[in-house]
Amino acid sequence: MHSLRIATRESPLALWQAEFIREELLRHHEALQVDLIGMTTKGDRWLTSPLSEIGGKGLFIKELEQAMLSDRADIAVHSVKDLPAELPGEFILPVIAFRADQRDVLVSPLGGIDDLPVGAHVGSSSLRRQAQLLSYRPDLRMSSIRGNVGTRLSKLDSGEFDAIVLAAAGLQRLGLNRSDVHPIGIDICLPAPGQGALGIECAANSRALGFLQPLYDIDTDRCVRAERAVSAGLGADCVLPVAANAVLTESAEISLSALVADASGQRILRAQASGSEPIDVAADVVDQLYTAGAQEVLDSIRQTQ
Repeated sequence: MHSLRIATRESPLALWQAEFIREELLRHHEALQVDLIGMTTKGDRWLTSPLSEIGGKGLFIKELEQAMLSDRADIAVHSVKDLPAELPGEFILPVIAFRADQRDVLVSPLGGIDDLPVGAHVGSSSLRRQAQLLSYRPDLRMSSIRGNVGTRLSKLDSGEFDAIVLAAAGLQRLGLNRSDVHPIGIDICLPAPGQGALGIECAANSRALGFLQPLYDIDTDRCVRAERAVSAGLGADCVLPVAANAVLTESAEISLSALVADASGQRILRAQASGSEPIDVAADVVDQLYTAGAQEVLDSIRQTQ
């Protein structure tokens, strides 16, 4: 019997994602044995500082990659939005699929983004979310919040925050059907590149590649690779306030929207392009953003980190 080992963080959402991919693999390969290898990463252990101050979301994947390099695991499953724009040279992302709701949501007993009182205290670990919400509501008081989804919700429920911002997909996958969840339109808060999609990472020469082929989704792959190419083209990691969202048109072209913001949300640069090739569409958007002043905005963010 053939076997595969999935390296996964041990947070509830990471385990759900790994188990979901395990079931998908078994659905296509009945004789395959798939085991989960649970791990606690540096990002899981260090919860006292914003990610932008301690190395970014790459802290969540280094141990998983080391497990694959040392032959303790064959693949790792990620939320694509949490992956660096460019993987280390030994690794590839052969599957980007299973995209859920791409939007952010506001979780608050006070209502949606327009219902919050002046000066409401909002928790978000994302500079991208903070900048866009401050652009829409400059009166909000934004604070960083760390921890898994359950931890963040408990901080809201205890009254530490008036509202918190999360990814819709994470709540849906965990089955957290709360009455105080309010979707935020992408016209107000453009999602992170890859938000809502799952990605499977493995070594470039991995024996897992043949087993992964049935999970390939060309439509999601094209859209997400365009979004990720925006981050790569800007030299931006996943903690900088860069957003990108691609959809397919009726003619199967990629329509890509993207933005770069400063930390205060006072300056937001936007771009949009369409075309058939993900890399070409992303390059068009990146050129527009640089022409509009993206380098200056990104440099100002980096100087504060």
